[in-house]
Amino acid sequence: MSQQAPMTTAEAAVETLIAHGIDTVYAIPGVQNDLLFDALYGAKDRIRVVNPRHEQAAAYMAMGAAMATGRPQVCAAVPGPGFLNASSALLTSYSVGAPVLMLAGQIPQAEIDRGHGHLHELYDQKGIAAHFSRSVGRISAPQDSSRMVAEALRTAQSGRKGPAFLECALDVWGKRALVGDIVGPLPIPRAPVDPTALEAAAKLLASAKKPLIIVGGGALGASPEVTALAEMLEAPVGAYRRGQGVVGHSHRLNVPLPVARRFWGEADAVLAIGTRLHLQQTNWGVDENLKVVRIDIDPEEPDRLRKASVALVGDAKDYCAALLAELPKHNGARPSRQTELDTHRAFFAERIARLEPQLGFLKAIRAALPADSIFVDEVTQIGFASRVAYPVEKPYTYLSPGYQDNLGWGVGTALGAQAACPDRQVLLVTGDGGFMYQVGELATAVQHKLPLIIVVFDNAMYGNVKRIQQEKYNNRVIASDLVNPDFGKLATAFGMTTYRAEDAPQLERAIREAVQKREPTLIHVPCGTMPAPWDMILMPPIRGPLAAQQPSQGKAP
Repeated sequence: MSQQAPMTTAEAAVETLIAHGIDTVYAIPGVQNDLLFDALYGAKDRIRVVNPRHEQAAAYMAMGAAMATGRPQVCAAVPGPGFLNASSALLTSYSVGAPVLMLAGQIPQAEIDRGHGHLHELYDQKGIAAHFSRSVGRISAPQDSSRMVAEALRTAQSGRKGPAFLECALDVWGKRALVGDIVGPLPIPRAPVDPTALEAAAKLLASAKKPLIIVGGGALGASPEVTALAEMLEAPVGAYRRGQGVVGHSHRLNVPLPVARRFWGEADAVLAIGTRLHLQQTNWGVDENLKVVRIDIDPEEPDRLRKASVALVGDAKDYCAALLAELPKHNGARPSRQTELDTHRAFFAERIARLEPQLGFLKAIRAALPADSIFVDEVTQIGFASRVAYPVEKPYTYLSPGYQDNLGWGVGTALGAQAACPDRQVLLVTGDGGFMYQVGELATAVQHKLPLIIVVFDNAMYGNVKRIQQEKYNNRVIASDLVNPDFGKLATAFGMTTYRAEDAPQLERAIREAVQKREPTLIHVPCGTMPAPWDMILMPPIRGPLAAQQPSQGKAP
């Protein structure tokens, strides 16, 4: 789109966002970004601003929207404290591969990094952002604005996805000039399929008697191809957090984490798709009899921890499709592994049945939610249990914070997912500790009419912290007990619909009513101490020299 009249730097940036299909900016205004917001006002019929109550929520909302849609999202903040408030969400976006563009304000251009004490001045803001961004830049003139925004959005979606950062000085946002063409979406580079590596991978997998597939967040866009590969190889498929839903829970080859570990112990070949494979290689163990084929878009990833037998560097969808074409040349008829699956699932069913009351609550949530709903896993006992016990049928419907596992991420993330997916139901499970990090965002839900359902499990403590103190530190409990408000009255004061549920049936009824009402809703669930699920998550080695030291050859979780 060519612009014949002069435009401000901010107007060029906003027009570029619109040209990329961006319809929402999550942001809090401030003096360094006044002209950016004025440009957003001028385009308010084509792009909206969702304003939360804290910059951390703005960035978490953009991240949640990106995680739920797989598409890039945008947030904005003033420099210094505003940017730093948002930084924990940008760090999480980096760890989960969420394509988020942060537009940060700056002090006057000539004063940057000179230490004169301007409002919100932060030395080397761009350098700080570089530690958790795929790219950083500073817009210095109107003529650079569109190109730099387009390039940042491309970077956020290229290779291993993640946040990009652009800053712009307050006296540059308003500069006006002829900017030429508004830059539309730039092509996303895709690594070509390596035919030699592909053939080697196909031969290795075809020769395997007991293959296993492990998927992570990098496989979310390749769900049909991964499912077809699993069926072709008769290979069970396991995931932990980010890979949930790549192969649906109801598929006969989908297995929960403890069952995937058992198959890991028996496997002669593993196909790892879009996953760091950190948990498996460091906790479950490896030996010379385990061959690993890794598909990863990051060329550095396949050789981390242990060099892959075959590395396929590129997009998961491309390589899975190529494997589907190449495997039949080498793959013979495969016997069913249903007996193995049934045996291991019976073990898991017996073990998971002891995880109450979490299991009952999770079953109630799943039963009450529509099939396409989005579940957000907060850092809480219910959230931990959901990683092994919540049925996930589709990709992008289970949002988890990945290896950052940061307490308090949930409310903003869930609000962003709800804003980006208005026709679907989003539900957050959170504890009283994590919920209070962003409690002010209940106002955001009401103001913007976001029908998010928040389920607060309230045990008046940081439960996981207190359990560790009790079990590992001889009951020297410190700083883990909490005093809470009446959560129902609190939410009512914000204008939300509220329920109280004291057991799983009451929770299911409350969720069903909330789904029908489509209003911002909080459900308060008073609860006591819950059993830890960690023996089904952080399981001991099952392969390698350390496995021999475990009971029953390390097979018991």
